[in-house]
Amino acid sequence: MARYLLTKLWHAVITLLLSALVVFFGVRALPGDPALALAGEEASPETLAQVRSDLGLDQPVIVQFGHFLANLAQGDLGTSIRTGTPVTDLIATTLPVTLWLSLYAIVLAVVIGVVGGVVAAVHRGRWPEWVANGFSLAGLSVPNFWLGLLAILYLSVALGLFPASGYVPVRENPLRALYYLTLPAVILGTGLAAVVMRQTRSSMLETLSTDYVRTARAKGLPRGKVLRDYALRNSLIVVVTIIGLQLGGLISGAVVTERVFGLPGFGKLTLDSVFTRDYPVIQAVVVVVTAAYIVINLAVDVLYSVINPRIRVGGRG
Repeated sequence: MARYLLTKLWHAVITLLLSALVVFFGVRALPGDPALALAGEEASPETLAQVRSDLGLDQPVIVQFGHFLANLAQGDLGTSIRTGTPVTDLIATTLPVTLWLSLYAIVLAVVIGVVGGVVAAVHRGRWPEWVANGFSLAGLSVPNFWLGLLAILYLSVALGLFPASGYVPVRENPLRALYYLTLPAVILGTGLAAVVMRQTRSSMLETLSTDYVRTARAKGLPRGKVLRDYALRNSLIVVVTIIGLQLGGLISGAVVTERVFGLPGFGKLTLDSVFTRDYPVIQAVVVVVTAAYIVINLAVDVLYSVINPRIRVGGRG
């Protein structure tokens, strides 16, 4: 276990360094000048030169990259070019919004997807499976932004069931925060629920045809126990993998949903930093998302052994 975790840690360091390298040189290949965006279109050449000097943009790129890595090793993500605010403070303010939204969407997607997948597998060839497959197809086909606009138009504006925009921090009022996040979470989790449902159905159908499930039925075990302890539990390996991968995608891909519902989250910070060529923020966003993927993948590996004790972390069975 310890050796496995050390290996994963070493891989994580390499991955972070590669992602930092790619994003550092990638953002500098983008068109536009952050000094010009900060000083204004009418700024004189002397003013632009002074701004570049203050931001360290007049130094060689290799030197800038060295400073970036040194600061990153100390936990310093730099200072926003646009606002002058430490990037750590910006992320600490916006990331919790996206995390709560993503976790809420994941919970809804897992509940809907797993239940729908189990129902579709158990009632194969009958109307519950057709309904589940229809929902799954619709969830995969309909774009989030269009579904979000329809939800705002009918559920918020016409019926007044949910707020069309806004956000309340969870630490201030948890219930009201969930109220504001419900509609965005449903929209964000629709596609994931469809994926989870299809994977659960497919995995359940495969598991239900195995010898140990047929043996459990032959022994006269209750149907619910067979489905829960034998079929569903062994089917969750695939589902957990999908959820782990999708959670990282939700954190980085909630940009559209946050934009539609006006949430001050990680997605808005990312878009604003790209539009203004805010190099430190863009770099920090990529590093944070990469770290999130690494942590989530490690958690998924550990969950494998929890779901199925025959699977041991580190590859030993």
